[in-house]
Amino acid sequence: MSVLKCSNVSFSFGNRVILENASFVMQKGEHIGLVGLNGEGKSTFIKMITGSLTPDEGKIEWCKRITTGYLDQYSTLTPGKSIREVLREAFKHMYDLEAEMNSLYEKMCDCSEEEMNEYLQDTGEIQSELESSGFYTLDATIESVANGLGLMEIGLDHDVSNLSGGQRSKVLLTKLLLAKPTILILDEPTNFLDEAQINWLKTYLENYENAFILVSHDVPFLNSVINVVYHMEDGTLTRYSGNYDGFMQMYELKKRQQNMAYEKQQKEIAHLKEFIAKNKARVATTDLAKSRQRILDKMEIIDKAKEAIKPTFRFKECGASGKFVISCNDLVIGYNEPLSKKLNFVIERGQKVAIKGANGIGKSTLLKTILGIIPPISGEVKLDYNIHYGYFEQEVSDSKNTALEEIWNLYPAMTNAEVRGALASCGLTKEKIESLMMVLSGGEAAKVRLCKIMLKECNTLVLDEPTNHLDVLAKESLKEALKQFKGTIVLVCHEPDFYQDIVTDVLDAEGWTTKIL
Repeated sequence: MSVLKCSNVSFSFGNRVILENASFVMQKGEHIGLVGLNGEGKSTFIKMITGSLTPDEGKIEWCKRITTGYLDQYSTLTPGKSIREVLREAFKHMYDLEAEMNSLYEKMCDCSEEEMNEYLQDTGEIQSELESSGFYTLDATIESVANGLGLMEIGLDHDVSNLSGGQRSKVLLTKLLLAKPTILILDEPTNFLDEAQINWLKTYLENYENAFILVSHDVPFLNSVINVVYHMEDGTLTRYSGNYDGFMQMYELKKRQQNMAYEKQQKEIAHLKEFIAKNKARVATTDLAKSRQRILDKMEIIDKAKEAIKPTFRFKECGASGKFVISCNDLVIGYNEPLSKKLNFVIERGQKVAIKGANGIGKSTLLKTILGIIPPISGEVKLDYNIHYGYFEQEVSDSKNTALEEIWNLYPAMTNAEVRGALASCGLTKEKIESLMMVLSGGEAAKVRLCKIMLKECNTLVLDEPTNHLDVLAKESLKEALKQFKGTIVLVCHEPDFYQDIVTDVLDAEGWTTKIL
């Protein structure tokens, strides 16, 4: 039974074709991974099936009497409510039933015998439905899911207006999971989760009885939870059965077969053209030449398989810093209140340090304090006098510049061609280079921000979740660039598969946080 069917869907953005005559079918209970490189239009497709965008052509048909839940990369919350109040909204229909039942009880105080019998029957039916739906254990259910995704660390009575972007996304994800929609639609859910929370969500989705569509570049996560892949490339959607690794095997096989067919056809075309050229002028063989020309004219030309553009990240290096790059002495970090115990550590030249730990316990705050962006609560940070660092910030404000202007404004001495070349090496096409930052995908915008750092001579890199939104090829390239970088690296990352063979040391933030975990 199909719960979602897209037939011959086409959509263009300006001169760029996002989808062309594409079809998509989702069966009941399927766990679908929607995959593709940055900028292929995965989030745009999600917006079309959820009704935020209307396709230029084609039909999108949902099965009747189903519920959907959508978590995108840029979800927002209405301020003024506590986390608990927002999570209870997932069960609004149950609370409405309870209110209806209480209203019936009030009517029983003054009614006829016939009305009393009717009210008793109605309240009995409502009571049975509430009990079977687990209404009287809702708070325990809410706390169980909230705990799995790290919300209990924040506190369910916390005002949502004071949450960070990642914390807001956690609240929305928790609310969606509690609602248990017929179809769950998740766009990059692991970007704002730490390792333990990703493992919790992995287990939850593995056992999820309903259907879901998942957009993610986290390969181990995808492999664990999906059983169908839809690959988005050059405006087409192609369906594969199995997990991500199975898809990649089939995709590579398909490319090899296409290239073999391409080479075979090219040889045939060359042979036909050679025969035609030799025989078209001779009276005795002119009919044979015309016959070969007709074969050539009717031939359906096979294209060579497209090779994905893999970014080439490379960080410029400058003179070495002193031995002690970063020294923290009795450092306490935080904003209005301390987030850490007293920190005493030294990062030496050439060390590559990963900082791990639950979200919201101060990893990003530590980086900003080290770099002097925010002041410490107490204690001090000493940076080597010869430190030259590049900083990749996790959350940045929207820019109204194009990608070209974003780089050129920072490096005005560069020529137009040099700026374009730098952005192209990061995997951006000519069209993307000239696009506004605000219309780029999350991965494309991250590539522009990495480009800024690449153009600066550094002996130290401070990177806060640089893999968020990056596609598989971009992650591979970034990983290689960090391995080759001879300077010092301080890296916050929630993907052990990315950093474990890069770093020399791992600092667990849960060992010094003041938050109750």
